[in-house]
Amino acid sequence: MAECHTQNKAKLVSETRRRFEADYVTDKSDKYDPRDVERLQQDDNWVESYLLWRHNNVDETLKMLDESFQWRKEMSVNDLTESSIPRWLLEIGGIYLHGYDKEGNKLFWIRVKYHIKDHKTTLDKKKLIAFWLERYAKRENGKPVTVMFDLSETGINSIDMDFVRFIINCFKVYYPKYLSKMVIFDMPWIMNAAFKIVKSWLGPEAVSLLKFASKNEVQDYVSVEYLPPHMGGTDPFKYSYPPLVDDDFQTPLCENGPIASEDEASSKEDLESDGKETLETISSEEQTALLKKINITEHTSKAEENEKVDSKMKAFKKPLSVFKGPLLHISPAEELYFGSTESGEKKTLIVLTNVTKNIVAFKVRTTAPEKYRVKPSNSSCDPGASVDIVVSPHGGLTVSAQDRFLIMAAEMEQSSGTGPAELTQFWKEVPRNKVMEHRLRCHIVESSKPTTLTLKDNAFNMSDKTSEDLYLQVSVLSP
Repeated sequence: MAECHTQNKAKLVSETRRRFEADYVTDKSDKYDPRDVERLQQDDNWVESYLLWRHNNVDETLKMLDESFQWRKEMSVNDLTESSIPRWLLEIGGIYLHGYDKEGNKLFWIRVKYHIKDHKTTLDKKKLIAFWLERYAKRENGKPVTVMFDLSETGINSIDMDFVRFIINCFKVYYPKYLSKMVIFDMPWIMNAAFKIVKSWLGPEAVSLLKFASKNEVQDYVSVEYLPPHMGGTDPFKYSYPPLVDDDFQTPLCENGPIASEDEASSKEDLESDGKETLETISSEEQTALLKKINITEHTSKAEENEKVDSKMKAFKKPLSVFKGPLLHISPAEELYFGSTESGEKKTLIVLTNVTKNIVAFKVRTTAPEKYRVKPSNSSCDPGASVDIVVSPHGGLTVSAQDRFLIMAAEMEQSSGTGPAELTQFWKEVPRNKVMEHRLRCHIVESSKPTTLTLKDNAFNMSDKTSEDLYLQVSVLSP
């Protein structure tokens, strides 16, 4: 059944491409941006998004592509940059991306009180909407956004139905399948008639995506940590420009939790606490044997102890999926898995593999730096080598599905040093277009079944095995 569905989908994608090329592109090469035409031939997900939005009706999909591509060229979407937008529009903070809803979708904020109806500035405002949506679409490739239409403190001068219709069309035609929902916050009664018109523009299916919310209701969609105080939230975020609000990823992300500076070294306390976590999941008899084994090898060097911890971590969470980037292969590919609060938060592992012939510098950023400890968070990886990054919640704090991690990587010159000072200077100077970025979402495993440990029959053969061998033989069977 699944194979049949896949084949049918591939057939529809192929037919859409063939007919668009034959019926719309031929002899009309100046009608569209050639970059969009090329992308249509190469990006299956892009074609599928239009097909899905038109219920796999190829004729309707082609009409939608035609309208969308003409708009993209007219708006010069592929070439929109910060310099395309008047600085005052970026400074005012009326339109930006920040935070996540309860389903993990990015929030696209439209603060209507900053919008004054003026036909002279309408085009620039439309460009700003397109700028943010295109910027987001290129990074997330299909993950929906939730539009936060904030109407608090809004007067009659801010009602601009042409602008609202443009926003609706962005999600209805230009960026299909990108709208998760549109939360209309604190709508004044004077706008009731206006939004009846909006519903007619959306159509019957999309109307269900409109969510009208008061201060008490908005928390049904967005948790307080991503809501500003005037919505009853606790988010301390204050919009300012420059720089652009950029995915909420913050630095520094510290290796020993939310402190002012990074500490690259693992302390003895860290190792003891890690060992304790392991012992807590093993029976008392096994603990006794394990403690005897560790006492025998107390003379082991610190480097070997670190290797033991790394080996233990690999047993706890061994990533399987891989994102294959141009500089680094990153595992897992999309999500970091943590245990539920009920079962206790667990450490997880990110594995980076350098696939270049040069040293690659990397650093890790997150949307919630106060929650996590990451080791290492700012370092480098030699050609062909791999680095294990251990991520753990700090101080018993709770992992949220809205939390995100960002891996940044860039190639270094062979002659460059890789110490803390050299890395700091490198990140200040490296051009943005030379930096590879990859995002990871947090996923909480809800199961609270007890962790099961299995030991090989000869795990406690004291004569010829080290404590490192013991660690390697402890395998966690995830429920």
